[in-house]
Amino acid sequence: MLATYLIGLREGLEATLVVSILIAFLVKSERKDRLKLVWAGVAAAVALSVLFGWLLSYTETTILKDYKQQELFEAVTSIAAVCFVTWMIFWMRRAARGIAGELRNKLQDALAVGSLAVGFMAFLAVVREGLETSLIFYAAVQGADLNGGPLVALLGGILTAVAIGYLMYATAVRINLTVFFRWTGVLLILVAAGIFKYGVHSLQEAGTLTGINHVAYHAGSVLDPSTWYATLLAGMFNITAEPTVLEVVAWVAYAVPVLILFLWPARRPAPAPAPAPQA
Repeated sequence: MLATYLIGLREGLEATLVVSILIAFLVKSERKDRLKLVWAGVAAAVALSVLFGWLLSYTETTILKDYKQQELFEAVTSIAAVCFVTWMIFWMRRAARGIAGELRNKLQDALAVGSLAVGFMAFLAVVREGLETSLIFYAAVQGADLNGGPLVALLGGILTAVAIGYLMYATAVRINLTVFFRWTGVLLILVAAGIFKYGVHSLQEAGTLTGINHVAYHAGSVLDPSTWYATLLAGMFNITAEPTVLEVVAWVAYAVPVLILFLWPARRPAPAPAPAPQA
């Protein structure tokens, strides 16, 4: 539940920030009549995202009957989700500072094209986050005891993001988004490492990879499944008591280099040289 709450919060806040920037620009430009097009685009993006999430579940539970096919489908979706998470956190790390200006320029161009372009831009801005959320959520809850808790946590994260976005838009509240995205990015990298580990396990279950019986360690005495901390580690980061050797290699091989690259200080552009003094 904590992992899915974090996914909903992070992805939801990105989408909320985009919508807030679009709305603020239209309001300040005295184009309030176009707001309904923004909301129409947002609604269409949410509907498509929900449909995509349902399609993923329907494909595994109804279309795919064979156990190995289901495991292979879970592996493919898990690895795809890891790719999306990795791309998303590095994209936001690079683009966070200039996203507002970029969106304003695109919206200005959309207004010049016509009304439908405004709604389509809002749709594209939100549907990317929505499809990512559906895929990452589906991959994150594989193997979990689905009692409705992960879905409630995901919706709770999204609602929290909407509340933060509203406070930032309607009041003078300011949040250090650089710090927020940095630390949620670190947590999401660890979540993605767990998803990647689960994807490797599914490939082993499907027979695509070998080593399903080669257990790396037995830590049942330390990671007792009945304890709260073992449940937390397994739910958030897929750290389990008896992983295979290949699962451990996959977890470390993803988490360590990606964390180093993500936390490595970004290069700042060199200052422009001072003009030469005129004679």
